[in-house]
Amino acid sequence: MTSVVRVAVIGCGAIGSLYAAHLARVPGVEVWAVDPWAEHMAAIEAGGLRVTGQAEFTAPVRARTSGRDLPPCDFGLVATKALHTQEAVAGARAALAGAAVVSVQNGLGNEEVIAGLVPRVMRGSIVTAGTVVAPGVVRYDAPGDSWFGPFEPRPAAMGEVERLAGLLTAGGLRTHALGDARGPQWTKVIFNAATSPVAALTGLCVGRVCTDAGLRAQVDGLISEALAVCERAGVALLRPPQEAVEEAIAEAYEHKPSMLQDVLARRATEIGALNGGIAAEGRRAGLPTPRHDCMVALVRGLEQSWSAGPR
Repeated sequence: MTSVVRVAVIGCGAIGSLYAAHLARVPGVEVWAVDPWAEHMAAIEAGGLRVTGQAEFTAPVRARTSGRDLPPCDFGLVATKALHTQEAVAGARAALAGAAVVSVQNGLGNEEVIAGLVPRVMRGSIVTAGTVVAPGVVRYDAPGDSWFGPFEPRPAAMGEVERLAGLLTAGGLRTHALGDARGPQWTKVIFNAATSPVAALTGLCVGRVCTDAGLRAQVDGLISEALAVCERAGVALLRPPQEAVEEAIAEAYEHKPSMLQDVLARRATEIGALNGGIAAEGRRAGLPTPRHDCMVALVRGLEQSWSAGPR
């Protein structure tokens, strides 16, 4: 590695922006962000990336709209929507050829896609939240830890995991380096896959989904089904998913998950990586997942309705 640590952030929405900005204020770290949103990239390139909310600072970040314009990097951080992983990482493949690359995306299966394009990969799980409020400005809404670990089929070296975790922690985002990061990943996926599609299908915030008796029964059923798959895979969760549900009711009652935001904007959702990811793991383990299969079918049907038109 060079004396300057160069990090590519692939996808510069809310999460990518937060991670890029925090990394960029660490001495000796040079951050390059790439995203097709031209106005956001131009604002960052011209005036830096401004963080508001939980923290207030502006960090120097180099910004590009094409991954082909990135220089060779030591680390990569992928923060795109799951459905854009292949295209985004492929576009930056030359810059990431010698990099250790971590996914901080939703769902399951992103690491497998990344591993088909770059040599060394990390699992990543985060609970940080934010919103891009204007080109070049990201609001830091909720702090939270991150957990990184080697992706078993094509792992980054543990030293690389520890170094990237240390840089993020130094920048203000506490990150844990683990030998096995499946537990944090599954803990988040199970909660999101139980609440997000129900919110997306009903238009209700997380708190209302989790406190309505009929909908809570669906949430609990989705959790139970996913826990069986997780247990079969031998993954030890960070904490019981029901604790996350109760915490969401108490602390994030009005929160609209990203899948609901996508539905409201009539954008393609990440249902395939969330419930579809759990269903795929269930098939590999020989376990049926009818509730998660149902969520996939319903949300995809909703997506199709936006372009179907009247009959």
